[in-house]
Amino acid sequence: MENEKTALGIQEHLEALLCYVLGWLTGLLFLLLEKDNQFVRFHAMQSLVVFLGLSILGFLSGVVPIIGPLIAPLILPVWLVLWVLLMFKAYQGERYKLPWIGDFAERQI
Repeated sequence: MENEKTALGIQEHLEALLCYVLGWLTGLLFLLLEKDNQFVRFHAMQSLVVFLGLSILGFLSGVVPIIGPLIAPLILPVWLVLWVLLMFKAYQGERYKLPWIGDFAERQI
């Protein structure tokens, strides 16, 4: 595991993990604060896209009749599994890309 410098002076694998702690909020925060480290910026962008998308999907499931109640019970388990998996992979120093979302996040940084 490489231990490159970050703008905030935190070890990069810890900073990447922190990108996921509060979902899209910490993703956005670290995307704005971290200007140098591409590993951290990738995880920040992936966190922002994944968890903002799940938040919007959760909101829409509450207002869309018929389909909303069918997908609403799936959102929290998916959120929790992705949250734990992505934090674990980031802490290990892995640039773990989710299908489609990871590629999108990588292109944005």
